[in-house]
Amino acid sequence: MATKRDYYEVLGVAKKASKEDIKQAYRKLAMKHHPDMNKDNAKVAEERFKELSEAYEVLMDDDKRARYDQYGHAGVESTFRQGGFDWSDFTHYSDISDIFGDFGGFGGSIFDQFFGRSRRGPQEGRSLRYDVEVSLDEIAKGAEKELRIPRTVTCQTCGGHGAKHGDYKTCPTCRGSGQVQRGQRRGNTNFVTIAQCPTCGGSGKQITRECSDCRGTGYSQTTSNIKVSIPKGAEEGMRLRIRGAGEHSPNGGPPGDLYIIVHTAEHPSLIREGRDLFTEVPVSFTQAALGAEVDVPTLDGTAMVTVPPGTQTGTVLRLKGKGLPDMRGRSQGDLYVRVSVVTPSRLNSQQKDILKHFGESVGDYQKSAPKKSFFKGFGKEN
Repeated sequence: MATKRDYYEVLGVAKKASKEDIKQAYRKLAMKHHPDMNKDNAKVAEERFKELSEAYEVLMDDDKRARYDQYGHAGVESTFRQGGFDWSDFTHYSDISDIFGDFGGFGGSIFDQFFGRSRRGPQEGRSLRYDVEVSLDEIAKGAEKELRIPRTVTCQTCGGHGAKHGDYKTCPTCRGSGQVQRGQRRGNTNFVTIAQCPTCGGSGKQITRECSDCRGTGYSQTTSNIKVSIPKGAEEGMRLRIRGAGEHSPNGGPPGDLYIIVHTAEHPSLIREGRDLFTEVPVSFTQAALGAEVDVPTLDGTAMVTVPPGTQTGTVLRLKGKGLPDMRGRSQGDLYVRVSVVTPSRLNSQQKDILKHFGESVGDYQKSAPKKSFFKGFGKEN
């Protein structure tokens, strides 16, 4: 399998590029590599166009871009349905339409070929995004969530037509076609742009009496209760797609989709890094010096961990298999415990004398400041 190129390199933009810079770069390159502009080498152009669109999809989405910047291509694979980019994952349909809308001669074919629908036909409704926080316990075991999603749906009274009892007439602007044509000359070439009729919105009909429930819009606002299954071992930023649970279509097309983005809720004592968990346990000076067994928090309650004699602050101990499962159920992450030695802050005179004698006995107690510089060994001297 060929190694994927860096998305920023694909679009020829800097890593700090703004969304406007990214869109301009995509527009320029998409026009250049459109298959209809490269008929002698259409197959190569098609692959290049898809590569550009994949990079555009990731870099124009704040969530995907953040994960790509941190983890590279591996950070965004889970956002694609097949584990790799497919045209059904492309969510910037309107941007494509904007880019090719003024080039009617070959603009339509790109939608039929790649998206499986014409830009002049019924459009799919807008997709919705819902971010949900899931606890570590729910991620470890899997969970069912019931979400309340506000969205627009087709008006049940008029069936989405917007007219009362079907009271509408043929649109006088487009004469029922739903489309208007506009000619434009550029140099020695005439372009004909075919666009949606602005009067009827592409329906070909004009309402004479509005539906009283939706007031002619064809849709109404509602809140849907949707159940979603959070899989065991769900990854941070995982995207779950529920088809048809998005916004209604403005001109009779299918509704959009709902995308559930999974986030790990903050835990009082555990931190997640992939499948591994991290925590910190305080131990006393005596426990660190002599060794001890202490309780540490886990997803199953508490577990006993052995602190070896002479343990220093920052020592990390591992509890194998006490992390999170992977989504395939093939392996289990680990729990890493960082030891923090707590220095006593309130000592009585007897305790101070004991510590003083102890320090003298091991040779680490000094009445005067050490002569050796603290910075020696770090390349610095006072």
